[in-house]
Amino acid sequence: MARHFVRRAGLGLCALLAGLMLATGASAHEGHDHGAPATPPVTTLAPRAEAASADFELVAVLRDGMLAIHLDRFADNAPVDGATIEMDTPEGVQAARPMAPGTYVVAAAFAAKPGAHDLAFTVTADGTVDVLATTLTVPAAQALADSRATPTVLALLGGSQLGLLAGVVIGFLAAVLLMSLRRRTAALVLAAGLGLAASLPPEAQAADAPKPSTRDAAQRLPDGSVIVPKPSQRILGVRTIVTASGSHARAVELPGRVVPDANASGLVQTAVGGRLAPPQGGFKPLGTKVAAGDILAYVHPPIGASDLKDLEQQGFELDQQIAIVKRRYERLSAIQNAVTRREVEETEIELKGLQTRRATLERVQREPEALRAPVAGVIATSDAVAGQMADPNTVVFRIIDPDRLWVEALGFSPDVGRSGASGRLPDGRSVMLAFLGAGMSERSQAVALQFSVTAGVEGLRPGQFLTVLAEAGAPRTGIAIPRTAVVRGANGQAIVYEHVSAERFVAREVKTEPLDAGRVLVTAGLPPDRRVVTEGAELIDQIR
Repeated sequence: MARHFVRRAGLGLCALLAGLMLATGASAHEGHDHGAPATPPVTTLAPRAEAASADFELVAVLRDGMLAIHLDRFADNAPVDGATIEMDTPEGVQAARPMAPGTYVVAAAFAAKPGAHDLAFTVTADGTVDVLATTLTVPAAQALADSRATPTVLALLGGSQLGLLAGVVIGFLAAVLLMSLRRRTAALVLAAGLGLAASLPPEAQAADAPKPSTRDAAQRLPDGSVIVPKPSQRILGVRTIVTASGSHARAVELPGRVVPDANASGLVQTAVGGRLAPPQGGFKPLGTKVAAGDILAYVHPPIGASDLKDLEQQGFELDQQIAIVKRRYERLSAIQNAVTRREVEETEIELKGLQTRRATLERVQREPEALRAPVAGVIATSDAVAGQMADPNTVVFRIIDPDRLWVEALGFSPDVGRSGASGRLPDGRSVMLAFLGAGMSERSQAVALQFSVTAGVEGLRPGQFLTVLAEAGAPRTGIAIPRTAVVRGANGQAIVYEHVSAERFVAREVKTEPLDAGRVLVTAGLPPDRRVVTEGAELIDQIR
Protein backbone atom coordinates (compact mmCIF):
# COMPACT_ATOMS: atom_id res chain seq x y z
CA MET A 1 0.00 0.00 0.00
CA ALA A 2 2.82 2.40 0.84
CA ARG A 3 4.65 1.51 -2.37
CA HIS A 4 1.46 2.21 -4.38
CA PHE A 5 1.09 5.62 -2.68
CA VAL A 6 4.72 6.56 -3.38
CA ARG A 7 4.31 5.63 -7.05
CA ARG A 8 1.21 7.87 -7.43
CA ALA A 9 2.90 10.73 -5.59
CA GLY A 10 5.85 10.49 -8.00
CA LEU A 11 3.55 10.58 -11.02
CA GLY A 12 1.77 13.63 -9.60
CA LEU A 13 5.07 15.42 -9.06
CA CYS A 14 6.06 14.68 -12.66
CA ALA A 15 2.75 16.13 -13.87
CA LEU A 16 3.32 19.28 -11.81
CA LEU A 17 6.80 19.66 -13.28
CA ALA A 18 5.34 19.18 -16.76
CA GLY A 19 2.90 22.01 -16.08
CA LEU A 20 5.75 24.30 -15.01
CA MET A 21 7.70 23.40 -18.14
CA LEU A 22 4.60 24.24 -20.19
CA ALA A 23 4.41 27.63 -18.48
CA THR A 24 8.04 28.42 -19.18
CA GLY A 25 7.61 27.24 -22.76
CA ALA A 26 5.03 29.99 -23.29
CA SER A 27 7.65 32.64 -22.62
CA ALA A 28 10.57 31.01 -24.51
CA HIS A 29 9.64 29.00 -27.56
CA GLU A 30 10.89 28.12 -31.02
CA GLY A 31 14.50 28.61 -29.98
CA HIS A 32 14.19 32.33 -29.01
CA ASP A 33 16.49 33.55 -26.25
CA HIS A 34 14.95 36.23 -24.05
CA GLY A 35 18.34 37.05 -22.60
CA ALA A 36 18.92 39.31 -25.68
CA PRO A 37 15.52 40.73 -26.74
CA ALA A 38 15.13 41.99 -30.32
CA THR A 39 15.34 45.73 -30.80
CA PRO A 40 11.88 47.19 -31.47
CA PRO A 41 11.40 49.19 -34.67
CA VAL A 42 12.58 52.77 -34.32
CA THR A 43 9.91 54.51 -36.36
CA THR A 44 6.64 53.72 -38.02
CA LEU A 45 5.19 56.24 -40.43
CA ALA A 46 1.65 57.25 -39.62
CA PRO A 47 -1.04 56.67 -42.28
CA ARG A 48 -0.59 59.26 -44.99
CA ALA A 49 -1.67 60.19 -48.49
CA GLU A 50 -0.08 62.49 -51.04
CA ALA A 51 -1.15 64.28 -54.20
CA ALA A 52 0.58 66.64 -56.61
CA SER A 53 -0.23 68.92 -59.52
CA ALA A 54 1.70 71.37 -61.66
CA ASP A 55 1.42 74.01 -58.92
CA PHE A 56 1.11 72.30 -55.55
CA GLU A 57 2.21 69.22 -53.66
CA LEU A 58 0.13 67.98 -50.71
CA VAL A 59 0.75 65.40 -47.99
CA ALA A 60 -2.00 64.46 -45.49
CA VAL A 61 -0.91 62.65 -42.30
CA LEU A 62 -3.40 60.98 -39.94
CA ARG A 63 -2.64 61.05 -36.22
CA ASP A 64 -4.97 60.98 -33.19
CA GLY A 65 -8.09 61.51 -35.27
CA MET A 66 -6.72 64.66 -36.92
CA LEU A 67 -5.45 65.09 -40.44
CA ALA A 68 -2.36 67.31 -40.79
CA ILE A 69 -2.10 68.75 -44.31
CA HIS A 70 1.33 69.91 -45.53
CA LEU A 71 1.09 72.09 -48.63
CA ASP A 72 4.17 73.06 -50.69
CA ARG A 73 4.84 74.45 -54.13
CA PHE A 74 5.63 71.69 -56.60
CA ALA A 75 8.57 73.39 -58.31
CA ASP A 76 10.68 74.64 -55.39
CA ASN A 77 9.18 72.74 -52.39
CA ALA A 78 8.56 76.02 -50.54
CA PRO A 79 5.71 75.96 -47.98
CA VAL A 80 2.52 77.67 -49.10
CA ASP A 81 1.26 79.99 -46.39
CA GLY A 82 -2.10 81.72 -46.27
CA ALA A 83 -3.88 79.15 -48.45
CA THR A 84 -7.50 78.07 -48.19
CA ILE A 85 -8.01 74.30 -48.17
CA GLU A 86 -11.36 72.49 -48.28
CA MET A 87 -11.46 68.70 -47.88
CA ASP A 88 -14.23 66.76 -49.62
CA THR A 89 -14.94 63.48 -47.79
CA PRO A 90 -17.78 60.96 -47.87
CA GLU A 91 -19.18 62.79 -44.84
CA GLY A 92 -19.15 66.21 -46.49
CA VAL A 93 -16.89 69.21 -47.05
CA GLN A 94 -14.65 70.40 -44.21
CA ALA A 95 -12.42 73.47 -44.10
CA ALA A 96 -8.87 73.14 -42.77
CA ARG A 97 -7.47 75.69 -40.38
CA PRO A 98 -3.83 76.89 -40.46
CA MET A 99 -1.54 75.62 -37.73
CA ALA A 100 1.94 76.66 -39.00
CA PRO A 101 3.40 78.12 -42.22
CA GLY A 102 2.40 75.61 -44.89
CA THR A 103 0.65 73.28 -42.41
CA TYR A 104 -3.11 72.96 -41.92
CA VAL A 105 -5.26 70.64 -39.76
CA VAL A 106 -8.76 69.25 -40.09
CA ALA A 107 -10.77 66.72 -38.08
CA ALA A 108 -10.91 63.24 -39.63
CA ALA A 109 -13.79 61.36 -37.97
CA PHE A 110 -14.04 59.04 -40.96
CA ALA A 111 -10.60 57.62 -40.15
CA ALA A 112 -12.11 55.57 -37.29
CA LYS A 113 -13.18 53.05 -39.93
CA PRO A 114 -10.37 50.99 -41.48
CA GLY A 115 -9.99 50.83 -45.22
CA ALA A 116 -9.43 53.18 -48.15
CA HIS A 117 -10.99 56.66 -48.02
CA ASP A 118 -11.14 58.80 -51.16
CA LEU A 119 -10.38 62.46 -50.46
CA ALA A 120 -10.39 65.60 -52.60
CA PHE A 121 -8.70 68.84 -51.55
CA THR A 122 -9.59 72.20 -53.11
CA VAL A 123 -6.61 74.54 -52.67
CA THR A 124 -6.77 78.29 -53.23
CA ALA A 125 -3.51 80.24 -52.91
CA ASP A 126 -2.16 83.38 -54.59
CA GLY A 127 -4.97 83.48 -57.10
CA THR A 128 -4.49 79.83 -58.12
CA VAL A 129 -7.24 77.26 -57.57
CA ASP A 130 -6.41 73.58 -57.84
CA VAL A 131 -8.10 70.30 -56.92
CA LEU A 132 -5.92 67.47 -55.58
CA ALA A 133 -7.41 63.99 -55.24
CA THR A 134 -5.89 61.16 -53.23
CA THR A 135 -6.75 58.06 -51.21
CA LEU A 136 -6.02 57.62 -47.51
CA THR A 137 -5.66 53.99 -46.40
CA VAL A 138 -6.29 53.38 -42.70
CA PRO A 139 -5.05 49.96 -41.53
CA ALA A 140 -7.21 47.89 -39.19
CA ALA A 141 -4.66 48.05 -36.41
CA GLN A 142 -4.66 51.85 -36.57
CA ALA A 143 -8.46 52.02 -36.43
CA LEU A 144 -8.57 49.51 -33.57
CA ALA A 145 -5.97 51.50 -31.64
CA ASP A 146 -7.94 54.69 -32.09
CA SER A 147 -11.27 53.12 -31.05
CA ARG A 148 -9.97 51.12 -28.06
CA ALA A 149 -10.87 52.95 -24.87
CA THR A 150 -10.16 50.48 -21.99
CA PRO A 151 -7.88 47.42 -21.81
CA THR A 152 -9.35 43.92 -21.40
CA VAL A 153 -8.48 41.44 -18.71
CA LEU A 154 -6.19 39.52 -21.06
CA ALA A 155 -4.45 42.73 -21.98
CA LEU A 156 -3.85 43.55 -18.33
CA LEU A 157 -2.19 40.16 -17.88
CA GLY A 158 1.06 39.83 -19.77
CA GLY A 159 1.64 36.86 -22.04
CA SER A 160 4.30 35.32 -19.80
CA GLN A 161 2.22 35.78 -16.61
CA LEU A 162 -0.84 34.23 -18.25
CA GLY A 163 1.13 31.22 -19.49
CA LEU A 164 2.67 30.69 -16.08
CA LEU A 165 -0.75 30.73 -14.39
CA ALA A 166 -2.19 28.24 -16.89
CA GLY A 167 0.77 25.86 -16.50
CA VAL A 168 0.52 25.83 -12.71
CA VAL A 169 -3.24 25.13 -12.82
CA ILE A 170 -2.83 22.30 -15.33
CA GLY A 171 0.00 20.72 -13.38
CA PHE A 172 -1.95 20.89 -10.13
CA LEU A 173 -5.05 19.28 -11.66
CA ALA A 174 -2.99 16.55 -13.29
CA ALA A 175 -1.25 15.77 -10.01
CA VAL A 176 -4.57 15.47 -8.15
CA LEU A 177 -6.05 13.19 -10.75
CA LEU A 178 -2.99 10.98 -10.83
CA MET A 179 -3.27 10.56 -7.08
CA SER A 180 -6.86 9.34 -7.33
CA LEU A 181 -7.60 7.94 -10.83
CA ARG A 182 -6.14 5.43 -13.11
CA ARG A 183 -3.28 6.18 -15.45
CA ARG A 184 -5.44 6.23 -18.61
CA THR A 185 -7.88 8.76 -17.21
CA ALA A 186 -5.05 10.92 -15.93
CA ALA A 187 -3.32 10.83 -19.28
CA LEU A 188 -6.52 11.99 -21.00
CA VAL A 189 -6.93 14.88 -18.57
CA LEU A 190 -3.29 15.90 -18.98
CA ALA A 191 -3.63 15.88 -22.78
CA ALA A 192 -6.75 18.04 -22.56
CA GLY A 193 -4.91 20.53 -20.37
CA LEU A 194 -2.03 20.73 -22.81
CA GLY A 195 -4.47 21.37 -25.64
CA LEU A 196 -6.16 24.13 -23.62
CA ALA A 197 -2.85 25.85 -22.99
CA ALA A 198 -1.87 25.58 -26.64
CA SER A 199 -5.20 27.14 -27.70
CA LEU A 200 -4.57 30.38 -25.79
CA PRO A 201 -4.86 33.35 -28.21
CA PRO A 202 -1.48 34.77 -29.32
CA GLU A 203 -2.77 38.27 -28.67
CA ALA A 204 -2.81 37.50 -24.97
CA GLN A 205 0.75 36.21 -25.05
CA ALA A 206 1.95 39.26 -27.00
CA ALA A 207 -0.06 41.81 -25.03
CA ASP A 208 3.05 43.05 -23.26
CA ALA A 209 5.09 43.39 -26.48
CA PRO A 210 6.37 46.98 -27.01
CA LYS A 211 4.27 49.00 -29.41
CA PRO A 212 6.14 50.75 -32.22
CA SER A 213 6.34 54.51 -32.07
CA THR A 214 4.23 56.56 -34.46
CA ARG A 215 6.77 59.38 -34.61
CA ASP A 216 7.62 60.17 -38.23
CA ALA A 217 11.38 60.30 -38.80
CA ALA A 218 13.61 60.43 -41.82
CA GLN A 219 15.14 57.09 -42.79
CA ARG A 220 17.06 55.47 -45.61
CA LEU A 221 15.41 52.49 -47.29
CA PRO A 222 17.23 49.30 -48.34
CA ASP A 223 17.16 50.39 -52.01
CA GLY A 224 19.17 53.52 -51.14
CA SER A 225 16.32 56.01 -51.41
CA VAL A 226 15.60 58.33 -48.50
CA ILE A 227 12.24 58.98 -46.87
CA VAL A 228 12.04 62.49 -45.40
CA PRO A 229 8.63 63.43 -43.91
CA LYS A 230 7.36 66.89 -44.68
CA PRO A 231 7.94 68.25 -41.14
CA SER A 232 11.58 67.15 -41.42
CA GLN A 233 11.85 68.80 -44.83
CA ARG A 234 10.73 72.07 -43.28
CA ILE A 235 13.42 71.79 -40.59
CA LEU A 236 16.15 70.92 -43.09
CA GLY A 237 15.05 73.70 -45.45
CA VAL A 238 14.80 71.43 -48.49
CA ARG A 239 14.35 73.34 -51.77
CA THR A 240 14.20 72.05 -55.32
CA ILE A 241 14.25 73.17 -58.95
CA VAL A 242 12.88 71.60 -62.11
CA THR A 243 15.78 70.79 -64.44
CA ALA A 244 15.89 72.00 -68.03
CA SER A 245 18.45 71.36 -70.74
CA GLY A 246 20.13 74.27 -72.51
CA SER A 247 23.28 75.55 -74.18
CA HIS A 248 25.85 77.17 -71.93
CA ALA A 249 29.30 78.61 -72.54
CA ARG A 250 32.25 76.61 -71.29
CA ALA A 251 34.03 78.10 -68.28
CA VAL A 252 37.61 77.86 -67.04
CA GLU A 253 38.77 78.33 -63.46
CA LEU A 254 41.46 80.93 -62.78
CA PRO A 255 43.14 81.94 -59.50
CA GLY A 256 42.27 85.48 -58.53
CA ARG A 257 42.78 88.11 -55.86
CA VAL A 258 40.77 91.16 -54.81
CA VAL A 259 42.62 94.45 -55.34
CA PRO A 260 41.52 98.08 -54.81
CA ASP A 261 40.14 100.12 -57.67
CA ALA A 262 42.99 102.32 -58.88
CA ASN A 263 40.57 105.24 -59.36
CA ALA A 264 39.01 104.96 -55.90
CA SER A 265 42.01 104.35 -53.64
CA GLY A 266 45.03 106.32 -52.58
CA LEU A 267 48.06 106.49 -50.32
CA VAL A 268 48.86 109.14 -47.72
CA GLN A 269 52.65 109.70 -47.71
CA THR A 270 55.01 112.15 -46.09
CA ALA A 271 56.76 114.60 -48.47
CA VAL A 272 59.55 115.38 -45.98
CA GLY A 273 60.86 113.50 -43.01
CA GLY A 274 59.63 114.49 -39.61
CA ARG A 275 57.80 113.60 -36.43
CA LEU A 276 54.13 112.50 -36.67
CA ALA A 277 51.51 114.31 -34.63
CA PRO A 278 47.75 113.69 -34.43
CA PRO A 279 45.22 116.22 -35.73
CA GLN A 280 42.44 117.65 -33.63
CA GLY A 281 40.48 114.70 -32.23
CA GLY A 282 43.36 112.23 -32.58
CA PHE A 283 44.25 109.68 -35.21
CA LYS A 284 41.22 108.09 -36.92
CA PRO A 285 40.84 104.30 -36.40
CA LEU A 286 40.63 101.70 -39.14
CA GLY A 287 37.38 101.60 -41.07
CA THR A 288 36.61 105.27 -40.52
CA LYS A 289 35.00 107.00 -43.48
CA VAL A 290 36.89 110.06 -44.69
CA ALA A 291 36.31 112.64 -47.38
CA ALA A 292 38.85 113.90 -49.86
CA GLY A 293 40.96 116.63 -48.24
CA ASP A 294 40.42 115.60 -44.60
CA ILE A 295 43.52 116.09 -42.42
CA LEU A 296 44.66 112.72 -41.04
CA ALA A 297 47.99 113.66 -39.39
CA TYR A 298 50.73 116.28 -39.17
CA VAL A 299 54.47 115.97 -39.79
CA HIS A 300 56.80 118.24 -37.81
CA PRO A 301 60.14 118.48 -39.68
CA PRO A 302 63.16 118.21 -37.34
CA ILE A 303 65.39 121.33 -37.13
CA GLY A 304 68.94 121.03 -35.84
CA ALA A 305 70.74 123.60 -33.69
CA SER A 306 72.89 124.89 -36.57
CA ASP A 307 69.92 125.11 -38.88
CA LEU A 308 67.98 126.93 -36.22
CA LYS A 309 70.76 129.53 -35.89
CA ASP A 310 70.85 130.02 -39.64
CA LEU A 311 67.12 130.56 -39.66
CA GLU A 312 67.38 133.05 -36.84
CA GLN A 313 70.13 134.93 -38.69
CA GLN A 314 68.05 135.02 -41.85
CA GLY A 315 65.20 136.33 -39.76
CA PHE A 316 67.31 139.15 -38.35
CA GLU A 317 68.52 140.11 -41.82
CA LEU A 318 65.00 140.18 -43.18
CA ASP A 319 63.83 142.27 -40.24
CA GLN A 320 66.60 144.77 -40.93
CA GLN A 321 65.80 144.97 -44.64
CA ILE A 322 62.12 145.34 -43.88
CA ALA A 323 62.81 148.24 -41.53
CA ILE A 324 64.98 150.06 -44.09
CA VAL A 325 62.56 149.62 -46.97
CA LYS A 326 59.64 150.58 -44.77
CA ARG A 327 61.27 153.91 -43.83
CA ARG A 328 62.10 154.65 -47.44
CA TYR A 329 58.54 153.92 -48.45
CA GLU A 330 57.23 156.26 -45.77
CA ARG A 331 59.49 159.10 -46.93
CA LEU A 332 58.53 158.65 -50.57
CA SER A 333 54.88 158.54 -49.66
CA ALA A 334 55.26 161.87 -47.82
CA ILE A 335 56.76 163.66 -50.84
CA GLN A 336 54.77 162.09 -53.67
CA ASN A 337 54.71 165.39 -55.56
CA ALA A 338 58.50 165.51 -55.62
CA VAL A 339 59.13 161.93 -56.78
CA THR A 340 57.70 159.80 -59.47
CA ARG A 341 54.90 157.38 -58.80
CA ARG A 342 57.08 154.53 -60.12
CA GLU A 343 59.55 154.88 -57.28
CA VAL A 344 56.77 154.74 -54.72
CA GLU A 345 55.24 151.56 -56.23
CA GLU A 346 58.58 149.76 -56.50
CA THR A 347 59.34 150.53 -52.87
CA GLU A 348 55.90 149.21 -51.85
CA ILE A 349 56.36 145.97 -53.79
CA GLU A 350 59.82 145.44 -52.30
CA LEU A 351 58.41 145.90 -48.79
CA LYS A 352 55.63 143.35 -49.35
CA GLY A 353 58.11 140.80 -50.74
CA LEU A 354 60.35 141.09 -47.68
CA GLN A 355 57.36 140.72 -45.36
CA THR A 356 56.23 137.57 -47.23
CA ARG A 357 59.69 136.02 -46.96
CA ARG A 358 59.75 136.77 -43.24
CA ALA A 359 56.31 135.16 -42.74
CA THR A 360 57.35 132.08 -44.71
CA LEU A 361 60.49 131.71 -42.62
CA GLU A 362 58.43 131.95 -39.47
CA ARG A 363 55.93 129.39 -40.77
CA VAL A 364 58.69 126.92 -41.61
CA GLN A 365 59.85 127.02 -38.04
CA ARG A 366 56.42 126.58 -36.51
CA GLU A 367 53.84 125.00 -38.92
CA PRO A 368 54.01 121.22 -39.65
CA GLU A 369 53.08 119.44 -42.90
CA ALA A 370 49.42 118.36 -43.06
CA LEU A 371 48.71 114.84 -44.39
CA ARG A 372 45.38 114.90 -46.25
CA ALA A 373 43.19 112.12 -47.69
CA PRO A 374 43.59 112.06 -51.49
CA VAL A 375 40.21 110.34 -52.13
CA ALA A 376 36.99 109.58 -50.30
CA GLY A 377 36.66 106.14 -48.73
CA VAL A 378 37.59 104.32 -45.55
CA ILE A 379 40.93 103.94 -43.82
CA ALA A 380 42.19 100.47 -44.77
CA THR A 381 45.65 100.59 -43.15
CA SER A 382 47.22 102.96 -40.66
CA ASP A 383 50.79 103.16 -39.34
CA ALA A 384 50.41 106.43 -37.46
CA VAL A 385 51.82 106.67 -33.93
CA ALA A 386 52.24 109.94 -32.09
CA GLY A 387 55.89 110.94 -31.93
CA GLN A 388 57.00 108.47 -34.60
CA MET A 389 59.78 109.64 -36.91
CA ALA A 390 58.77 109.18 -40.55
CA ASP A 391 61.16 109.17 -43.45
CA PRO A 392 60.27 110.95 -46.70
CA ASN A 393 57.75 109.02 -48.87
CA THR A 394 56.62 106.86 -45.94
CA VAL A 395 53.09 105.41 -46.42
CA VAL A 396 51.15 106.40 -43.30
CA PHE A 397 47.54 105.72 -44.41
CA ARG A 398 45.83 103.78 -47.19
CA ILE A 399 42.36 104.91 -48.29
CA ILE A 400 40.04 102.50 -50.13
CA ASP A 401 36.48 102.80 -51.38
CA PRO A 402 34.89 99.42 -50.35
CA ASP A 403 32.17 99.76 -52.99
CA ARG A 404 34.65 99.90 -55.85
CA LEU A 405 36.95 96.89 -56.06
CA TRP A 406 38.74 94.98 -58.79
CA VAL A 407 39.77 91.37 -59.18
CA GLU A 408 43.10 90.42 -60.70
CA ALA A 409 43.38 86.89 -62.12
CA LEU A 410 46.07 84.92 -63.96
CA GLY A 411 45.10 83.26 -67.24
CA PHE A 412 46.72 81.84 -70.32
CA SER A 413 44.82 83.82 -72.92
CA PRO A 414 44.07 87.57 -73.05
CA ASP A 415 40.59 86.83 -74.43
CA VAL A 416 39.42 84.72 -71.49
CA GLY A 417 36.50 86.32 -69.67
CA ARG A 418 35.67 88.98 -72.24
CA SER A 419 32.17 87.58 -72.72
CA GLY A 420 31.48 87.12 -69.00
CA ALA A 421 32.99 86.03 -65.72
CA SER A 422 32.13 85.46 -62.08
CA GLY A 423 34.02 84.77 -58.88
CA ARG A 424 33.53 82.17 -56.15
CA LEU A 425 34.79 82.84 -52.63
CA PRO A 426 35.99 80.11 -50.24
CA ASP A 427 32.79 80.42 -48.19
CA GLY A 428 30.62 79.70 -51.24
CA ARG A 429 29.53 83.25 -51.98
CA SER A 430 29.66 84.45 -55.58
CA VAL A 431 30.39 87.83 -57.17
CA MET A 432 29.70 89.09 -60.68
CA LEU A 433 32.66 90.40 -62.68
CA ALA A 434 33.10 92.56 -65.78
CA PHE A 435 36.21 92.34 -67.95
CA LEU A 436 38.47 95.43 -67.83
CA GLY A 437 41.68 94.49 -69.61
CA ALA A 438 44.61 92.12 -69.94
CA GLY A 439 48.32 92.72 -69.44
CA MET A 440 50.90 92.52 -72.21
CA SER A 441 53.71 91.02 -70.13
CA GLU A 442 53.66 87.56 -68.59
CA ARG A 443 53.62 87.02 -64.88
CA SER A 444 54.64 83.54 -63.74
CA GLN A 445 54.12 82.36 -67.34
CA ALA A 446 50.56 83.70 -67.27
CA VAL A 447 48.73 86.83 -68.37
CA ALA A 448 47.29 89.21 -65.78
CA LEU A 449 43.56 89.83 -66.26
CA GLN A 450 41.59 92.55 -64.50
CA PHE A 451 37.87 92.50 -63.72
CA SER A 452 35.63 94.95 -61.90
CA VAL A 453 33.20 93.69 -59.27
CA THR A 454 29.70 94.61 -60.43
CA ALA A 455 27.62 92.69 -57.85
CA GLY A 456 28.26 90.95 -54.55
CA VAL A 457 30.90 93.41 -53.33
CA GLU A 458 29.56 93.25 -49.76
CA GLY A 459 32.09 91.67 -47.43
CA LEU A 460 35.00 91.73 -49.90
CA ARG A 461 38.36 93.05 -48.82
CA PRO A 462 41.58 93.72 -50.75
CA GLY A 463 43.98 90.79 -50.73
CA GLN A 464 41.20 88.19 -50.47
CA PHE A 465 41.66 85.15 -52.72
CA LEU A 466 38.89 83.72 -54.90
CA THR A 467 38.33 81.51 -57.93
CA VAL A 468 37.44 83.30 -61.16
CA LEU A 469 35.25 81.37 -63.58
CA ALA A 470 35.64 82.97 -66.99
CA GLU A 471 33.75 82.01 -70.12
CA ALA A 472 35.93 80.53 -72.85
CA GLY A 473 35.52 78.09 -75.71
CA ALA A 474 32.50 76.70 -77.54
CA PRO A 475 29.16 76.32 -75.73
CA ARG A 476 28.16 72.98 -74.22
CA THR A 477 24.70 71.43 -73.91
CA GLY A 478 23.60 70.27 -70.48
CA ILE A 479 21.56 71.00 -67.37
CA ALA A 480 22.64 73.92 -65.18
CA ILE A 481 22.08 73.37 -61.45
CA PRO A 482 23.39 75.20 -58.37
CA ARG A 483 26.64 73.98 -56.85
CA THR A 484 24.86 73.36 -53.56
CA ALA A 485 22.85 70.59 -55.24
CA VAL A 486 25.95 68.43 -55.80
CA VAL A 487 27.33 66.31 -52.95
CA ARG A 488 30.17 63.83 -52.89
CA GLY A 489 29.47 60.15 -52.38
CA ALA A 490 31.58 57.65 -50.51
CA ASN A 491 33.55 56.89 -53.67
CA GLY A 492 34.04 60.54 -54.55
CA GLN A 493 31.38 60.49 -57.26
CA ALA A 494 29.21 63.59 -57.73
CA ILE A 495 25.64 62.89 -56.55
CA VAL A 496 22.39 64.84 -56.77
CA TYR A 497 19.14 63.94 -55.04
CA GLU A 498 15.99 63.75 -57.15
CA HIS A 499 12.68 64.54 -55.48
CA VAL A 500 10.71 61.64 -56.96
CA SER A 501 7.65 61.97 -54.70
CA ALA A 502 6.43 64.15 -51.88
CA GLU A 503 8.58 62.48 -49.21
CA ARG A 504 10.99 60.28 -51.18
CA PHE A 505 14.39 61.21 -52.56
CA VAL A 506 16.64 59.13 -54.82
CA ALA A 507 20.39 59.66 -55.27
CA ARG A 508 21.67 59.90 -58.86
CA GLU A 509 25.31 59.85 -59.93
CA VAL A 510 26.05 62.64 -62.40
CA LYS A 511 28.93 64.04 -64.42
CA THR A 512 29.52 67.76 -63.95
CA GLU A 513 31.63 70.56 -65.37
CA PRO A 514 32.25 74.05 -63.94
CA LEU A 515 29.88 76.65 -65.36
CA ASP A 516 30.14 79.75 -63.18
CA ALA A 517 30.58 80.74 -59.56
CA GLY A 518 27.18 79.48 -58.49
CA ARG A 519 26.33 76.70 -60.96
CA VAL A 520 27.71 73.55 -62.52
CA LEU A 521 26.76 71.91 -65.81
CA VAL A 522 25.43 68.35 -65.64
CA THR A 523 26.41 66.58 -68.85
CA ALA A 524 25.34 63.02 -67.97
CA GLY A 525 23.30 61.09 -65.41
CA LEU A 526 20.30 63.42 -65.07
CA PRO A 527 17.45 63.82 -67.57
CA PRO A 528 15.53 67.10 -67.88
CA ASP A 529 12.16 67.85 -66.27
CA ARG A 530 13.19 66.31 -62.95
CA ARG A 531 13.03 67.89 -59.52
CA VAL A 532 16.50 68.19 -57.99
CA VAL A 533 17.28 69.25 -54.42
CA THR A 534 19.25 72.51 -54.40
CA GLU A 535 19.23 73.28 -50.66
CA GLY A 536 19.55 70.64 -47.96
CA ALA A 537 21.15 67.99 -50.19
CA GLU A 538 24.10 67.51 -47.83
CA LEU A 539 21.73 66.99 -44.90
CA ILE A 540 19.68 64.43 -46.82
CA ASP A 541 22.88 62.61 -47.74
CA GLN A 542 23.68 62.18 -44.03
CA ILE A 543 20.41 60.34 -43.27
CA ARG A 544 20.95 56.65 -42.51
